[in-house]
Amino acid sequence: MNGHVRAAAERHRTLLLALAGLLLSLLVPLVSAGAAPPAAALGNGLATTPQMGFNDWNAYGCNVSESLIKSTAQAMHTNGMQAAGYTYVNIDDCWLTHSRDSSGHLVPDPAKFPDGIKGTADYVHSLGLKLGIYEDAGTATCAGYPGSLGHETTDAQSFASWGVDYLKYDNCNNNGVPAQTRYTAMRDALAATGRPILYSLCNWGQENVWTWGAGVGNSWRTTGDISASFSSMLSIFHSNVGLASYAGPGHWNDPDMLEVGNGSLTATEARSEFSLWAEMAAPLIAGTNIASASATTLSTYTNTRVIAVDQDSLGKQGVLVSSSGGLDVLAKPLAGGDVSVALFNETGSTATISTSAAAIGKTGASSYTLTDLWSGATSSTSGAISASVPAHGTAMYRVAGGTTGGGGGTVTGAVRAVGAGKCLDVPGSAGAGTQADIRTCDGGTGQTWTHNASNQLTVGAGGSQLCLDAYDNQTAPGTKVEVWTCNGQPNQQWLVNGDGTITGVQSGLCLDVTGASTADGALVELWTCNNQSNQKWALG
Repeated sequence: MNGHVRAAAERHRTLLLALAGLLLSLLVPLVSAGAAPPAAALGNGLATTPQMGFNDWNAYGCNVSESLIKSTAQAMHTNGMQAAGYTYVNIDDCWLTHSRDSSGHLVPDPAKFPDGIKGTADYVHSLGLKLGIYEDAGTATCAGYPGSLGHETTDAQSFASWGVDYLKYDNCNNNGVPAQTRYTAMRDALAATGRPILYSLCNWGQENVWTWGAGVGNSWRTTGDISASFSSMLSIFHSNVGLASYAGPGHWNDPDMLEVGNGSLTATEARSEFSLWAEMAAPLIAGTNIASASATTLSTYTNTRVIAVDQDSLGKQGVLVSSSGGLDVLAKPLAGGDVSVALFNETGSTATISTSAAAIGKTGASSYTLTDLWSGATSSTSGAISASVPAHGTAMYRVAGGTTGGGGGTVTGAVRAVGAGKCLDVPGSAGAGTQADIRTCDGGTGQTWTHNASNQLTVGAGGSQLCLDAYDNQTAPGTKVEVWTCNGQPNQQWLVNGDGTITGVQSGLCLDVTGASTADGALVELWTCNNQSNQKWALG
């Protein structure tokens, strides 16, 4: 849902709707946002690989109609998208009238959908595709149409009777009712219909949805809305990339729809978005005008080699292996033992990005086969994986040969500040919220760090163990770095890079001794990577 529409919807909520929501919040048992994650995924048998399809919002906004959905479905059927795996044709907001009928049912807008949602679904199904629809876990949708909060059973039954196969469930006008309560209510209503309906949670990454989403929906938005610019795509990538441990078959992190073909994204940037979304095992939901898409846009959407990485049956989300100065290496283990590698250049200039077979978890061979997933060309290497990558571009390879051990390990020891000759330190009795500094190395518990396979840097022992943490999820240069209770969030994930830098997974910034100080007690912060000695560290 477009952020401007969302903001307007929030501003124009009526007092009546607010009071209705308040009453409902008193009647519905509240579930703590910090509730323990469920033991198992949703289990509806859907989205065993990330869903693929189309959604009308990014390209059309409220201008949705039956004719648009039918023409898009027909285009997908004939232009190679359906053959490439795109299955769902999804209707977003504004498809309904502003009032329910006398029985409390949602009413499709007869001017926009003269054959109703069922007639539209029948047409889409006749092409071998599936139909998705939009609603909201609040009293009104983001554009001000009736929401499903308090009407979950009625609305789920309507969707099922119409032949709907997918529900995108938004988060506007929620009146403060905890998300887990609202989204679980619709989960149960959908299940009660007996119809398989893929359930896409769209609560904008609020309330740590990734910690509980697997038991509620098939995917969950991890961020706010994307827009068709490189800066928006980059920000969302940084927010989503650190959440790999929460994703898997039937339950996926969703960094929002693809903007390939839209706005100011160049063809190179669009390829990067598609590459990164595939590497992160994200839903691939096209958000452009499919019927008039250019050959370049369609060639990006239908690259079957890249799609195969996204749709790999192992169901692993790729992780950052290294990140320094805006040059990122991601690795994604694949079924059968191959590994997909993405070399992403965030910077404004062409740069060489390098890694190795060992760094991505490959061992045991004198030679590895590299398949360039964009060109299809193959080559061999004794272990080096390197490419000259254009500004904002991504090179992507499939690496075969040897054995795959997943990469990553645990290293314990001091974290030495190379420029100062001192050690990263927190006082032995310090609690959560203490800012890290550097001090003369003494081998104490406050200077003994462990970098683990989850990319956490922990200090202390047993129940007193804390994680190095970028304060309050902030990503700006100058953000203080402290210790905090370990919680698995991306602001507590750190890459120890081959060039001596330590970078935050969430921010991409370097761990930095403030002001290049060499004094005991000099504080540590996040700062733009600059290759200076106060950003060089040695672990172990």
